[in-house]
Amino acid sequence: MQRRQLGRDGPSLPVIGFGAWPIGGGLGAVDDRDAIRTVHHAFDQGVTLVDTAEAYRRSEELVGRALATWSGPRDRIFIATKVRGDDLSASHIAEAVEHSLRRLGVDTIDLLQAHSWDADHPIDETMQAFDRLVASGKVRYVGVSNFDVPQLEAAWGTRPFQSLQPRYNLLDREVEATILPDCQQRGIGVLAHSPLAKGLLTGRYEPGYVFAADDERAQMTRFQGDEFSRLLAWTVPLRRWAEERGHTLLELAIAWVLSHPAVTVCLCGAKSPEQIDDHVRAASWTLSSDDRRDIDRILGNASPAA
Repeated sequence: MQRRQLGRDGPSLPVIGFGAWPIGGGLGAVDDRDAIRTVHHAFDQGVTLVDTAEAYRRSEELVGRALATWSGPRDRIFIATKVRGDDLSASHIAEAVEHSLRRLGVDTIDLLQAHSWDADHPIDETMQAFDRLVASGKVRYVGVSNFDVPQLEAAWGTRPFQSLQPRYNLLDREVEATILPDCQQRGIGVLAHSPLAKGLLTGRYEPGYVFAADDERAQMTRFQGDEFSRLLAWTVPLRRWAEERGHTLLELAIAWVLSHPAVTVCLCGAKSPEQIDDHVRAASWTLSSDDRRDIDRILGNASPAA
């Protein structure tokens, strides 16, 4: 699999990362054995970056169990996790990291991220706490997630960091205006999350589909009634464009995210080995600048979420 460097001086990472929110149960229950089998399959296919979080229910625990039972070399795996954004105090960060290390069964977290902006604690306190963890050897790199440009600037002013994790997909393109250019200018790596818009860009759903009660999408407006139907209809010309070129809508969605020059890794959530295979296959499709212009014409340069 193609690899890219994370930030100016970071490690080389596969362009597809394993998003571990789904195996924690956020998109419906997943059997533990199936979750671990899926993580193992990801590793075997070269998807050796795992992104999890303390807020991802049982995700860290399951990733830890997968690491402990995988037959391959541990040093090939890059583990990223996140401290929840509602408490980025120094005391909580220190506590959260100890819990994450224990659940993951590792001595060092490769990338520790602030899950979102915390308005109740100074960003200086957060970044200084991260810096102490790097100095202690418990964390290799630090990053942030879901920050806007002023928040990036505030964090960067205290301590430069390796990465940003923003939402970025064909449906949600707000970060293109200022956030991705800012990352390029500063040399911040980008781990794009939600490339498939939680399933809207997979081509797997039809209007009227009802999500299980334990699936977070059952409570989201995008996946209900007329709005769900409208967004699925919006994907039809994109699917047609992809199929004319021998690809699926899912493959287009992932290849499109990876075609942006600011993006380092596309984080793809998965609940089965078959989904891993879909994501890996998508990474082999390289879109040209002409392709992106074609897609922009299809979209009419307007966000369907507006």
